Amino acid sequence: MEAAGLLENYIVACLLLSLRFLPLFLFAPPFSLMRIPRMATVIITFGFAAAMVGANPQLTQLEELSRSWIVISAAKEIFFGFIPVIVLQIMFGSLYMVGRTIDIQAGFGLALLIDPTSRGQRPLFGTIFAYGAAAIFFAVNGHHDLLRFFALSIDLVPLGSGTLGSSITPLLNYIFICFFLALGIGGAVIFALFITDLLVAMLSRTVPQMNALLLGIQVKAILVLFVTPISLGLSGAVFLRLISNAIGVMPKLM
Repeated sequence: MEAAGLLENYIVACLLLSLRFLPLFLFAPPFSLMRIPRMATVIITFGFAAAMVGANPQLTQLEELSRSWIVISAAKEIFFGFIPVIVLQIMFGSLYMVGRTIDIQAGFGLALLIDPTSRGQRPLFGTIFAYGAAAIFFAVNGHHDLLRFFALSIDLVPLGSGTLGSSITPLLNYIFICFFLALGIGGAVIFALFITDLLVAMLSRTVPQMNALLLGIQVKAILVLFVTPISLGLSGAVFLRLISNAIGVMPKLM
């Protein structure tokens, strides 16, 4: 009977912890930028949970195993699982916003891409920034940092217990920092396009017979294709700062 009870506790602990992992793989970029079969996602999350429970035997010492407690605990785990989802969505959302600003300023406002993963429309340069951030995220082992965060979250919020922190100041500060750093990534392109608009406006006043609209679109299209790679090449440290801030703010929200 004792062995059966330990096995039951182990299975329930694995299921609860997998619910803390699941929202990350389903809704959080960069994982949502890749098309992963649902069954594979479930197997991966349960495998991570089983490995983490095996490495932390104290997780199997649950308070109780009544149906009501399991349902309430499952809802709590899903809720806490959305904390890293919100953090990563804010980070990538700021990159999409800056990319959309460049699209509109460069005259590519109607050039929306169809994302085959989410089947939604994405801005052209925002998609470039997002996939660049995803590549850097995996290159610097950001997924390992996420696993460390989940291991830490077990100590901060044991399975089936814990409440949401009362302060949202860390989240507000993080939102400000994200959009500020994202502007730093695309700021050079935005500034170059702004200067181009000023020069074209001055030329249109000096040479009224010139088609300022047609000239501006051509010049800005060439300029943005030239400046964007340079801006991305010089923004590696900014991408790293974005990722480190995202990982660092997660424990403060538990």
